[in-house]
Amino acid sequence: MKECNFCKIIAGKSPSNNIYENENVLAFAPLKEHIIAKGHMLVIPKKHYNDIYDIPKEELHHIIEAVKTISQKLKVKFHADGINILHASGKVAQQSCFHFHVHLIPRYKDDDLDTWPNTGYKECNFPEIYQEIANLF
Repeated sequence: MKECNFCKIIAGKSPSNNIYENENVLAFAPLKEHIIAKGHMLVIPKKHYNDIYDIPKEELHHIIEAVKTISQKLKVKFHADGINILHASGKVAQQSCFHFHVHLIPRYKDDDLDTWPNTGYKECNFPEIYQEIANLF
């Protein structure tokens, strides 16, 4: 994909701070102005997929294996107390680059980072809504 910034990184046509790579996956630091924690990085498939709806299960397996490996290294090296594994699919979900990617955000005690803000949303039809979802399967 000529227009995809992540594909350009994979092809070596755009600079990046690559951190981890294997035949299926690349992990790199986001642009400096987008880093929100020490060790924050993006994990992407080397093949282009737009989002969670597009990516095959096999590719997700490669991504999650890399996420696990990298997360363990971050815990040991930087003494991370936890990690957020975040993904957004679709513009309304705040996906900014339409190449499937996962953010790894190491968390540290008292880092004051709130990745789960309280929106005040209350599900008024909890049993009905979730029964409808369960019926999909």
